[in-house]
Amino acid sequence: MNKVFLIGRLTQDPQASTPTEGGHTYCRFSIAVNRSYSRDGDNRADFINIITWDALASNCVKYLVKGSQVAVIGSIQTGSYERDGVRRQTFDIRADQVEFLSRANAAPQQGQGAAPVKDQTIDSLKVVDDDDMPF
Repeated sequence: MNKVFLIGRLTQDPQASTPTEGGHTYCRFSIAVNRSYSRDGDNRADFINIITWDALASNCVKYLVKGSQVAVIGSIQTGSYERDGVRRQTFDIRADQVEFLSRANAAPQQGQGAAPVKDQTIDSLKVVDDDDMPF
């Protein structure tokens, strides 16, 4: 079984792609995942490369920014390439699901996020009769 569950924060904004020959779009980003404390007491992190495809890729590019916290469910995908005569191995997580857990210290952009909440006090709230309650 090849299944990965990760929670981490984006180390940079997602990088969008142009459609492939088959018409599929993808995006790449990496997340920093905290590792258990080491013997010397220092906090450590692993930096994991993530790739998403099609609609999920579009949503990641649209809504994620550097520092956003995400939960990723996917599988390990390996590859290799040669540079300067040296063969290198790659490991990526091909994401099947990406849950947007929090946005990094950023106010929602225009047209995104929740509508602003008006200031209310207890005195300004309307009393609701029990007979009007739907449950």
